[in-house]
Amino acid sequence: MSDLSTQNFPDALRNIIRDRMNDHSDAISGGSCKDFSDYKYMTGIIAGLALAERDLLDLIERGEQ
Repeated sequence: MSDLSTQNFPDALRNIIRDRMNDHSDAISGGSCKDFSDYKYMTGIIAGLALAERDLLDLIERGEQ
């Protein structure tokens, strides 16, 4: 988990999001899905996290302009 004492908030949040995406991807590739429904659920989580990460990066970029 990211340590806020050594990072600013946006970077720490992005690392948390990225870690969760990687954990879910590793679980899928490791065969943890019991069926297709479980697979769709896990890929939906990854897609949602990817959207949240993109929104965070867009906000950071707008703040730097």
